[in-house]
Amino acid sequence: MTQNKTDPWPSSFAAWYAVIVLVIAYTFSFADRMILSLLIEPIKKDFSLSDTEISLLHGLAFAIFYTIMGIPIGRLVDTSSRRRIIAAGICIWSIMTAFCGLARGFWELFLARVGVGIGEAALSPAAYSLITDIFRPNKLSRALAVYSAGAFIGAGMAFIIGGAVISIVANTPELTLPIIGTIKSWQLSFFLIGLPGLIVAGLMYTIKEPVRRYTEENKVGNGASDAENISVSDVFLYFKRNWTAYLPHFFGFAFLALQFNGLVAWLPTFLLRVFDVSPGYSGPLIGVSLLIFGTAGIVTGGWLSDWLFAKGHKDATLKTGIIGGLLVAPLTAITPLLGSTSAIYLLLAPLMFFSTFSFGAAAAALQQITPNRMRGVMSALYLFCLNLIGLGFGPTAVALATDYIFKSETAVGQSISIVTASAAIIGVAILIMGRKPFRKRVF
Repeated sequence: MTQNKTDPWPSSFAAWYAVIVLVIAYTFSFADRMILSLLIEPIKKDFSLSDTEISLLHGLAFAIFYTIMGIPIGRLVDTSSRRRIIAAGICIWSIMTAFCGLARGFWELFLARVGVGIGEAALSPAAYSLITDIFRPNKLSRALAVYSAGAFIGAGMAFIIGGAVISIVANTPELTLPIIGTIKSWQLSFFLIGLPGLIVAGLMYTIKEPVRRYTEENKVGNGASDAENISVSDVFLYFKRNWTAYLPHFFGFAFLALQFNGLVAWLPTFLLRVFDVSPGYSGPLIGVSLLIFGTAGIVTGGWLSDWLFAKGHKDATLKTGIIGGLLVAPLTAITPLLGSTSAIYLLLAPLMFFSTFSFGAAAAALQQITPNRMRGVMSALYLFCLNLIGLGFGPTAVALATDYIFKSETAVGQSISIVTASAAIIGVAILIMGRKPFRKRVF
């Protein structure tokens, strides 16, 4: 729809209904993305892989095309129907997740994970743009926080369902399915997580494509308003002129994402190797922690950001990220070094809460400093950094430390501790440096 500055805002019901549908989509997105964390050991055994190779399947295979496709998809978001883009993306990632269950070796699984990344690249740039056009600025952080909570609901669902499947088929190494034939029991998890997503694609057509909104302050460098057709080169020119506001945001939150992904990717494997806790038991436990405390953390962070913004803090979103990073750093450093599963389980609640605390504010921060017709491409640039560093390098950094520094599979806890705590501290330092230029750019 063409943008209209005077067009009335959608009703509260319509706006929140759209968010709920997007949350469901994001839930399935993250479930498809995170299921691999529970299946590391059986995949590693069947395909004879190292920790580093497994980490490439978990992070790089997904992240590289997620990031590469993000910019052209972001351009489509700025010029086309956002709900149709999301629906197409859901179909692609759901089918490719199911294809992961058909893989017979490393490269087949790698390519299927690439396909998952291509599909999921469509979701968040379109969702960020759509939500920003249906919520007033003083409610934007909490709306985006609720949407972002879908990531952690999905991660939790992946752990719960994956753990349940592992428990059910623990004594059945192979299964025979109609048409498909004989598969390993772990491959069934990909079918159960992936295929239901096709239903979610249809839900996207139950929400209305909103008008694109802008303000008088929302101008690009050449004086054109958002109402004009802006090229990708205009977006990069705008980025170049305002890089001191964007780069600290991109890299600060990317390192906080590295903390989360490095932790969650290897936590079930750490519990298995060090304490002999099966994924069938640890999966639901971690999943429930993510569902309850991870979701509570990101929603609370969004609420705090809105509250600070209403009090006149233009850098409220960055402050929220700084607070979250400072509080999670000691928790993520200590938890993998504890010698008792009871102590680890006790710390899961605050660890998951503060690991997710920053990310609703991260999405809102980007919208606050970006003109409407640039939000798709700029969101793609942000997600490029977030996923290349946070998802692409996070699991691999832990694996590299385990394989080449400690040179022992049972040292995965030390690797998690060092990598994730360092990432949180670096993220906080970068966000602190970016506060002043960010304040100057907030509309």
